[in-house]
Amino acid sequence: GPLHLGLERLAMVLFEVPDIRLFWSGDERFLRQFKAGDLKSKFKPFSRYPPCTKDMAFWISPEFSENNLCELVRSIGGDLVEEVVLVDEFHNPKKGKTSNCFRITYRSMERSLTDEEINAIQEKVRAATAEQLKVELR
Repeated sequence: GPLHLGLERLAMVLFEVPDIRLFWSGDERFLRQFKAGDLKSKFKPFSRYPPCTKDMAFWISPEFSENNLCELVRSIGGDLVEEVVLVDEFHNPKKGKTSNCFRITYRSMERSLTDEEINAIQEKVRAATAEQLKVELR
């Protein structure tokens, strides 16, 4: 019969997607990796193990930037850090300060993470954030 190359198979090659079923899964972690018209995206595998999230709130400082925080968290948590997202921000006019709360999602590709393991990483993250970014943890 005529050569039939499915669009999914073409996309698998183009975007380095390992499993055709991902196209039909409707999984947000898959779908949000691709933007219409952007052919440069490469698929980043996601984990079937459960995520572990930790929130960290602090008064920001002049040294603080979201970029610096993400770099810092990744330098400590490495591949276990799936994302770092600002979930809350408010300004206290009396103190003249702004508070940010970031949610850090940890997840392993290989195994389920233990609370002890994540708590230990999170403690290091908190200490380094206070020390290096001069923020005041809440």
